[in-house]
Amino acid sequence: MLAWGGDGTINEVASALVFGDVPMGIVPAGSGNGLATALGVHRNPRHAIASALAAEPRLVDVGEIGSRFFVNVAGTGFDAEVAARFNDPANTRRGARAYVALTARALLDYRPRDYTITMDGHTRRTRALLVVLANGTEFGNGVLIARGARVDDGALDAVVVEERTRFRTLCRVPWLVTRSIHRVRAWSRRLAKHVVIESDGPMLFHVDGEPAQGGTRLEARIHPGALRVCV
Repeated sequence: MLAWGGDGTINEVASALVFGDVPMGIVPAGSGNGLATALGVHRNPRHAIASALAAEPRLVDVGEIGSRFFVNVAGTGFDAEVAARFNDPANTRRGARAYVALTARALLDYRPRDYTITMDGHTRRTRALLVVLANGTEFGNGVLIARGARVDDGALDAVVVEERTRFRTLCRVPWLVTRSIHRVRAWSRRLAKHVVIESDGPMLFHVDGEPAQGGTRLEARIHPGALRVCV
């Protein structure tokens, strides 16, 4: 089955095919195209279709959070806030520049919250700007969050970016958009198969850029090799 669109469209198709034998091809045509980038899919539709038709199916992992599947990136915190604003019907701007501009504006009034995060039995408590569960490497539009993440390693890259001071957070924006966020001391990553995120209030989260409302506890896990793709 061919998924023609961005990460949200790919998510819908993948969610219908997960655990099955029907492979999915990808033609990137969205605003971010994060998964297509992670898989090395050609941006030209003709080349992408030709590659999908000629390729042998390969197995990739599928994440799950709040009973929703994701194939690229999911998370809660600031990235979920940006996803909600980007998908708001009132926002008519698309593309990389619009995404970066919206991110910068949202950061001015966003306030991080306290989380208790348990990764494969290891618990930490932190005040975080965002908590990301990455299967791919980036949100899309070249915004890197998990350098070195692999879609077929059987684990999630659990990334936490702490908020230490508001000034330091604002200074990190250029690092995020220049693909260097991993150099910031507040950035940390741990490979995990099972993650539980808890907070004192309901958490907005997103799956592949599509926002959803969750409760005070979000449980996430990886399903190794659960999806067949041809790229």
